Amino acid sequence: MELKATALGKRMAQHPYDRVELLNAGVKVSGDRHEYLIPFNQLTAIHCKRGLVWGELEFVLPDNKVVRLHGTEWADTQRFHHHLQSCWQQWSDEMSVIAADVLQQQLTVISRHSAEGKWLTREAVGQLRQKILSALEALPVPVARLNSFDNCRELWQQCQAWLKDRDTSRLKHNQAFTETMLTQYAAFFQGIESSPLNDAQARAVVNGERSLLVLAGAGSGKTSVLVARAGWLLTRGEAAADQILLLAFGRKAAQEMDERIRERLNTEAISAKTFHALALHILQQGSKKVPVISKLENDAAARQSLLTKCWQQQCQEKKVQAKGWRQWLEEEMEWSVPEEDYWRNPKIVRRMGSRLDRWVSLMRSHGGSQAEMIESAPEEIRELFGKRVKLMAPLLKAWKTALKDEGAVDFSGLIHQAINVLEKGRFISPWKHILVDEFQDISPQRAALLAALRKQNSQTTLFAVGDDWQAIYRFSGAQLSLTTAFTDYFGEGDNCALDTTYRFNSRIGEIANRFIQQNPHQLSKPLNSLTTGDKKAVTLLPDDQLDALLDKLSGFAKPEQRILIMARYHHLKPAALEKAATRWPKLQIDFMTIHASKGQQADYAIVLGLQEGQDAFPAPARESVMEQALLPQPEDFPDAEERRLLYVAMTRARQRVWLMFNKREPSVFVEVLKNLDVPVARKP
Repeated sequence: MELKATALGKRMAQHPYDRVELLNAGVKVSGDRHEYLIPFNQLTAIHCKRGLVWGELEFVLPDNKVVRLHGTEWADTQRFHHHLQSCWQQWSDEMSVIAADVLQQQLTVISRHSAEGKWLTREAVGQLRQKILSALEALPVPVARLNSFDNCRELWQQCQAWLKDRDTSRLKHNQAFTETMLTQYAAFFQGIESSPLNDAQARAVVNGERSLLVLAGAGSGKTSVLVARAGWLLTRGEAAADQILLLAFGRKAAQEMDERIRERLNTEAISAKTFHALALHILQQGSKKVPVISKLENDAAARQSLLTKCWQQQCQEKKVQAKGWRQWLEEEMEWSVPEEDYWRNPKIVRRMGSRLDRWVSLMRSHGGSQAEMIESAPEEIRELFGKRVKLMAPLLKAWKTALKDEGAVDFSGLIHQAINVLEKGRFISPWKHILVDEFQDISPQRAALLAALRKQNSQTTLFAVGDDWQAIYRFSGAQLSLTTAFTDYFGEGDNCALDTTYRFNSRIGEIANRFIQQNPHQLSKPLNSLTTGDKKAVTLLPDDQLDALLDKLSGFAKPEQRILIMARYHHLKPAALEKAATRWPKLQIDFMTIHASKGQQADYAIVLGLQEGQDAFPAPARESVMEQALLPQPEDFPDAEERRLLYVAMTRARQRVWLMFNKREPSVFVEVLKNLDVPVARKP
């Protein structure tokens, strides 16, 4: 059947389309120069209109696009429209049956996901959404028409509601799932650790996101959560012991975790590994040649001797190099360098050893070629860094030669080689669940190792426990943004916070929390205390009052109570401690640097060295161009890491903290603390 414009209508309308032909399941609208084929499955409406003289047909397509036919005789237009409408409606009724079936299938899938009795991940919901959208694209009628069919209307509205509020639905489902698990496994959460898990800890354990960051503030029981998580996976049958990988940053921490696992889970099948031990395991399994760790890695004196000798030879043999190094040391390091053969000067050599060791280590951790290192450096220092890299090149070569002669690898090489083995598929990861302790200390290199493991199996979960407030190891390559921007690096996921500390009282918590959160880059989280503390729980005290403070403590501190004295630098260990054994024989006093105190706790904490000038705390930025280029970029906030360091020091104490400051040159932190209402005492 066909409808044409009249000769006069065609001439008067001056329109590109002047005839329409009904096809098997569509219409063809055409003119002398143009043709438009409209299948029924693209039609959303057909309108028949009468003008002053002629008829008009409108074919409405999705997105309100309209194709019009003008200048047809009105009676013919009506007849054609009636017949076309009848054909289209009959076709639509048949297609609505198919559409209703497709919609019902999607709702069934949604219901099945909701009824499975397991956590709904963001990833799973995203995949389900994509599946539904793909199904809707395959519908035989435009979605704009679904509400016009009695058999589709309610089904379509239910699908729309889920698509619109899928996150709400997911959260509601996961909340219900969590409540069920906490009730069903109440005995597990009561007995998995020596003390029952609190609500926040238990909810973190139950959370089933593929990527989960658990923010564990000081004293909030992060180890309990890691142990409970491993136990939960075993209890629920979600993983066998050999499918769980537990990672710690230091050998001691890994050993302590192993002991806790054996004690609480009664199994030796789960063993905590350091990242280096993990890399070694991967290479042992996936490489023809089993690597040996270089003896130099555990012998700082030998490393520094190797590098300083190479440096001296370089300066001795090449005047250009000697000139370049002199310029570096004088202009950037601000050293006083002797005129003749400065590379033989014992003081210079002694100072160079640790720096050369550090710079070679940073270059090895980067792992790229020299050109790649230079290219990745910030633009404002790139040219100068390039000059430094050229001076360092012989040292890096000497280091690689020493490793080759020894037939060994260093720690950085170990991880780089493990990543390479994983990417080439020579080792297939058996781990379904990766649990990482102290996640705030992770470096880009270690993060790349995790990524390589997870790339082999997209279903591998990452359960990361850490505290960005206690991130104090940027100098060794830790990148804070790997924690604060967790999902950007490790995929869409979730984060939750352990909200109760079992260590310090509410006054210490109030001051420490307010102090650290003045930096807007730190993640906001609650951290409540179980005990209250009076206003003097945190006190500023002049640094000439240490003896008097220890005298006072000897009067009320019990022999079993620990007193921890901390300083920014090890050489600030107070001379007063030399007489401690006889003057305060009943006091249990320990001294350590604040960095070393991480993970420690005591009844009373004394923090030394809140001063400006020499050995200042906060320490002034003293990074060379090498550190600026090869370490992760710091946050744009004054003394950000030093602030975290003081936070760590304050949160070692259970009962009281004394912050010892220099009256003549007080630290800038002193004024900050005063503004937080920390009292200043003249004497203890």
